[in-house]
Amino acid sequence: MKQITMDSTLATENAVAEQGVDLRKRAIAVGIGNFMEWFDFAIYGYFAAIIGRTFFPLAAPGVSLLSSLAVFAVGFLARPFGALVLGPLGDRLGRRAVLIITVFGMGLSTTLIGLLPGYATLGLAAPALLVLLRFVQGMMVGGEWSSAGIYMVESAPRNRRATAASVITGTAGAAFLCGTFIAAVISVSLPEAAVASWGWRMPFVASVFMTAVAIYIRRRLGDTPVYEEVQRQRASHATAPPARGEYAKAMVMTLAFSALFGVSLYYFITYANNHLTQTVGLPKSTSLWLCSISLVLYTIFQPLVGRLSDHIGRRTMVLASALGLTVLAYPIFLLLNTGNVAAILVGLVVLAALVAVTAVMDVVLLVEVFPASIRSTGAALGHNIALAVLAGPGPFIATALIQFTHNPNIPAWYLAGVSLLCFIVLYFTLPETRDRDIARG
Repeated sequence: MKQITMDSTLATENAVAEQGVDLRKRAIAVGIGNFMEWFDFAIYGYFAAIIGRTFFPLAAPGVSLLSSLAVFAVGFLARPFGALVLGPLGDRLGRRAVLIITVFGMGLSTTLIGLLPGYATLGLAAPALLVLLRFVQGMMVGGEWSSAGIYMVESAPRNRRATAASVITGTAGAAFLCGTFIAAVISVSLPEAAVASWGWRMPFVASVFMTAVAIYIRRRLGDTPVYEEVQRQRASHATAPPARGEYAKAMVMTLAFSALFGVSLYYFITYANNHLTQTVGLPKSTSLWLCSISLVLYTIFQPLVGRLSDHIGRRTMVLASALGLTVLAYPIFLLLNTGNVAAILVGLVVLAALVAVTAVMDVVLLVEVFPASIRSTGAALGHNIALAVLAGPGPFIATALIQFTHNPNIPAWYLAGVSLLCFIVLYFTLPETRDRDIARG
């Protein structure tokens, strides 16, 4: 009897060890592709002004409007369309299939942007093609975030799902940091004319090599255990349809926690740097270093948040982050507007910690609130609608508020208002999902 018990224990330990090795392999494969996609998105943002001058010269009639649409709006408008197309594919063809499509589409469109001749060569065809490629980029990002998150969380043991989710948020943060760093090195190392002519194109074209590696790795992946179980249930006609109202409730919760994440993230990554240079008056180099330090800490926070959530749950953490952003948004802006480097860094680090919580909770909750059979569709749509409607316009609303009121602290009220609304919605709708069976439905 003792021997049987020892053999059973050994088999269990071996199974756990094998599952851990497999999860690490999957984390590397998904993380590399996710890093590449967000790296591509980051370098586009950094070189947006140069790209604008290359493809949208002000002398061309009507092109300025097209420029604004391409640089600021198209990427966000495309995300829900990407969710509409890629979300259902994830439920029908599997999570792995969508991950291959997104990394290929992002890599191809990014490389083509780097090779695309400017307005001086192609005329109006140049900005039109750039808009199209930017739209494809946005669609791929719209499918990547939820699909990569679903793949990682569905592949993880129940007690490590939030830690697995932090792979997605952590690699995205590292990609933004690395993309900004490489773009800054190019800008400093080359003469301004060379950067404007061909320097900005180098990281775009180089993405073709990262794309090839990411596709090779992702093609070697199997699908998730949860999706394979869904397929078995479908084959045996054992899949029960979701309960009436379950999808609608899950969508409401998703709009709330994705909006909380999206608005705070774009305040942190996109708006903070512009605010420090344009409103506070810091030198661009100082602002960039401060934001980079806080972004490094944001990336480090991700696995810590994941482990803590696996220990204490999701509801407490997401509500705490929503309440923290509601209460601390205004003090954070007071610190930023002092112009004092130490005070600014404290404000950015506090913001980074709160955003890190919203990020990991967004990924793991996208999986845990939806039934498995409709998860890819629901998660992609809810997440990207929230980002397109509330998060994307956030930095522009902040800038407009300052221009209208001449109050440098006023952007805090938009962040605090959205966070308070999300807190109220989630307080009354979100149950604790840490121990939920994510293979159901």
